[in-house]
Amino acid sequence: MIFEPLYVLGMLCLSIIISEWLVRKTFLKHLSTALLVILAVAVSANVGLIPSASQGSVIYTGVFRYIAPLSIFFLLLDVNLESIRKAGAPMLLLFAAGMIGTVLGVIAGMHLIDGQEHFGDFYPAVTGMFVGTYTGGSVNFNALALHYNIMEEGVLYAGMTAVDNIMTAIWMVVTLAIPNLLNRKLNRITALNTTHSQPTTNPENDTESIGIMSFTILITMGIFSLWISNLGAVWFASLGLEVPSILILTTIALVLAQIPAIHKMAGGHLLGLFCVYLFLAVIGAYCEIAAMGQIGDLAWMLLVLVLVTVIVHGLLVYGVAAIGKIEWELASVASQANIGGSSTALALAKSLNRMDLYLPGILIGALGNGVGTYLGFIIARWFS
Repeated sequence: MIFEPLYVLGMLCLSIIISEWLVRKTFLKHLSTALLVILAVAVSANVGLIPSASQGSVIYTGVFRYIAPLSIFFLLLDVNLESIRKAGAPMLLLFAAGMIGTVLGVIAGMHLIDGQEHFGDFYPAVTGMFVGTYTGGSVNFNALALHYNIMEEGVLYAGMTAVDNIMTAIWMVVTLAIPNLLNRKLNRITALNTTHSQPTTNPENDTESIGIMSFTILITMGIFSLWISNLGAVWFASLGLEVPSILILTTIALVLAQIPAIHKMAGGHLLGLFCVYLFLAVIGAYCEIAAMGQIGDLAWMLLVLVLVTVIVHGLLVYGVAAIGKIEWELASVASQANIGGSSTALALAKSLNRMDLYLPGILIGALGNGVGTYLGFIIARWFS
């Protein structure tokens, strides 16, 4: 079935409208719009109302390529640099714990399913790919897949991709829910800033007035900044330096945020929020359950592998947070930077109403992109 791009985009936007209405008007007000968007679109994709991950859509590609980075740009215009300094060291500690947890989880999962027997010659590559993707996102996953020619193994690669997408969506839901649950159960008082300890349950807080001039200025700045960051990444690559475009975009946004006229401009928060919800909607669409049924018993082995991996990862991250009395929200953002990368870390920080964690989440996610590929190759060589 072929889906028209405008229909797909309309359905994603409709899911945001419905989710926001449910949070405002029904008993689901204690949940977040972000969580409902993921769940609503996941259901829509799996029942065939919109394309699944395997069917693909130019809208999904466009959201990952343009909308996700723009959400980072718009939200960073509100960043308070002083609050970022306070989150830095704990975030690094939790990121390191998450990285160690990922490695231990993949090793434990492979041992449990006897990965060497089932994956044969691809055992080292599969091990390295999951270490890479759950250290800093799917960029690392694909880097190792290309090197080891896993993409040529249609069934194996399709199964790994489907399971990875499903777990990424599930883990976003988990990291959204854990802070609220643990703060209630343990009555934890946050150490960094108690005014931001709880995610807002009042959607009206995300309402602001915006004029056509400020709206157009923000859109124009975002588009040109994204264009410049992509050009900058290419230029650095020509010099033999690997500088991710997301770091260049982050730098541009932070510089602009220090200009009072831009920092006070209405609309950036609203635009960033919409872009985040659209990005999360596509994350939900990539939660493709049907794809698992097409690869037989391999699906269950892969599912057990990633499930063990994220459980061990999560226990270590939240365990370190509990021992160090670090905020659960910070632990969730650090974990999401491992599992999904910069974009999902920022989306989670926004959903948790933690502006002070926007930039740390982005930077730690970018660190994961760099470290994850190297760590994935190291683990793959170790198991060769």
